[in-house]
Amino acid sequence: MARRVTTSSTAETVLRLAVLLQAGIAPVRAWTYLADTGDTDAARVSAGVADGMPLAAAIATFASAPAVPRRRWLVAPATSAPPDPWQDVAAAWEVATAVGAPLAESLRALSAALRDAQEAADEVRVALAEPAATARLMGWLPLVAVLLGVALGFDTLGTLVGNPLGIACLVLGAALILAAHRWNAALVKRTRAETGIPGLGAELLAIALSGGVSIERARRLVHSATGGGTDAATDAVLDLSRSAGVPAVELLRASSTLARHRARVEGRMRAARLSSRLLLPLGVCTLPAFLLLGVAPMLLSVMTSMPLSI
Repeated sequence: MARRVTTSSTAETVLRLAVLLQAGIAPVRAWTYLADTGDTDAARVSAGVADGMPLAAAIATFASAPAVPRRRWLVAPATSAPPDPWQDVAAAWEVATAVGAPLAESLRALSAALRDAQEAADEVRVALAEPAATARLMGWLPLVAVLLGVALGFDTLGTLVGNPLGIACLVLGAALILAAHRWNAALVKRTRAETGIPGLGAELLAIALSGGVSIERARRLVHSATGGGTDAATDAVLDLSRSAGVPAVELLRASSTLARHRARVEGRMRAARLSSRLLLPLGVCTLPAFLLLGVAPMLLSVMTSMPLSI
């Protein structure tokens, strides 16, 4: 079973690498030192390098993978595997080594980006905890209504399974409970922070340009490492750099920082709006299910138990 990779642990490992590299330790040796401290990610990368893999490929393939036999890297990774932060580390490493950019400085900047992304995701998760817990609690309301009817002495269960109208209430109420559960889950899922590092393209382009290459070559290197091109915001920064005649590296890093800040604010706003949106499944599904499973069976049991008058 594959273990779960957290961005915070990746950021810590990347920062340690940056410190070791800044102290003059060779890249392969730095990974070995980290592996000796018990870092499982570094141990897997070191094992991949020992098998003859390029260092960037070993980072992308082995860092977040479960334990596998050697030479497994010859097999292409499954396309269905979820993305993880080590893919971004591998891309930054590949770009920095291709242009000869300062590797320690590049890794420090990437570590800060990873840490910001994790903090933004944590803030959204904390903000979501209360409304999501409230939605789960309210989901039990129809079942509580059934138990309440039994506790008050009504034949609620018998009516739900023995009366045709009660069976209809049971089926419709169960369908509404299921719909409310899926609706709530969909709302919470859409509110969660997006995967990946906001502004990563600008950060990688800044790393490439810090090696002294042209903008066009930097674009090609980033595209080769990530498989994607630059976005409109990054293109606007490059246009500003050309028109103003200033280096694009700092502008790109500022744009990357701003993109992460914007993602954090947008995540908070989505979490704040979730509380009001969760009222929709509550009013449309949960409360009608409460009436169908709790109130309606009690009324039916009273009506069926009353003697008919002539």
